[in-house]
Amino acid sequence: MDPIRYLHLDVFAATRGGANHLGVVTDARGWSDAQMQRFAQWTALVETTFLLPPSAVQASYRVRIFTPQREIPFAGHPSIGSAHAALECGLAQPVEGLLWQECGAGVLPIRIEGADAARDLLLKSPGERVLATGREAHPLLAATLAGIELGRLPPALVDGGRRWWLAELADEASLRAWLPDHSAIGALARASDSMGLCAFARSAAADDQLVVRAFPAGVGIVEDPASGAANGLIAAYIAQAEPHGPLARGYTVSQGREIGHDARLLVRIGDDGIWVGGRSHTMVDGQLQWR
Repeated sequence: MDPIRYLHLDVFAATRGGANHLGVVTDARGWSDAQMQRFAQWTALVETTFLLPPSAVQASYRVRIFTPQREIPFAGHPSIGSAHAALECGLAQPVEGLLWQECGAGVLPIRIEGADAARDLLLKSPGERVLATGREAHPLLAATLAGIELGRLPPALVDGGRRWWLAELADEASLRAWLPDHSAIGALARASDSMGLCAFARSAAADDQLVVRAFPAGVGIVEDPASGAANGLIAAYIAQAEPHGPLARGYTVSQGREIGHDARLLVRIGDDGIWVGGRSHTMVDGQLQWR
């Protein structure tokens, strides 16, 4: 079997090596489901993606997304990274500034801003629903948020491809210093069939208007350095709750510094929906010999 081009990416990076790892198999034609799952288990990355020719007429390419345990229909940083890989390898060409990604959540547009090393990719969120709000929204929520001062928006459970609990903390310093009870987050995640808790705070910094920390205990991760889908849910919640507020048209997010990373995510909110993305870097470009 001929070797296959394989990329190891840093997705949503403000600086190289600062964001989320992603492995991309650039040509998975002929791979079985079992082979994809076994390779994703071997990489031990949070997600590994597999690029395929599209089956939908509108799509530029098709992607399948695997964690080490299972296939998932959609996730933010694997989508942005896969689009980066498709462009880098010449597998897809934008039309009017857009790529169209076919995945388990449908055919989703990815907007291209800038070019070359300054290229940002932004994914349109697949749609969001606020399911519940307030500290009393779930019996286990109060224990999860014990000892912290909340911000202006009440906690909320929001669904949109992935389901997260969201909580705004009073200020950036409190969020960055917070030592959450991960067992409580895990219990809440399992009881509500959610990813876990994503906390955010408004920032007075010139570069970043929001600081985010994500704790996806529902899938066995302590803290995520860069969370595309979760940031899409935060954006939808803010846009609904504060349609005329200072963040209602978009903002920049800082995430991951508390765990030694440095991610930067862009959020655009407009009449055409919510777009979340950022910059990706190819860290390793090599040949894969697997099957």
